[in-house]
Amino acid sequence: MTLPNRYTIKCDLTFGDIYLQILAWMAVIFVSLAGGLSLMGASSPIFALIGVGLILVLSLPFLLFAFVTTLLNHIQIEPLS
Repeated sequence: MTLPNRYTIKCDLTFGDIYLQILAWMAVIFVSLAGGLSLMGASSPIFALIGVGLILVLSLPFLLFAFVTTLLNHIQIEPLS
């Protein structure tokens, strides 16, 4: 009968790995807010709020996908000797 192997989990994720992703999403936020402010002067400002909300809601899954895949790429599982 053999004993089950033991494993160690190591994550070497640093802030520099996700820094550009955070900056890109902040750029999306600022561009959507700038677009919303430019539409506020229009006759119906509800389109500005809908536009900002739509951009943020649609960009969030891409941000989460980028974070999760980056995290999974930096997790290592190694057997203990």
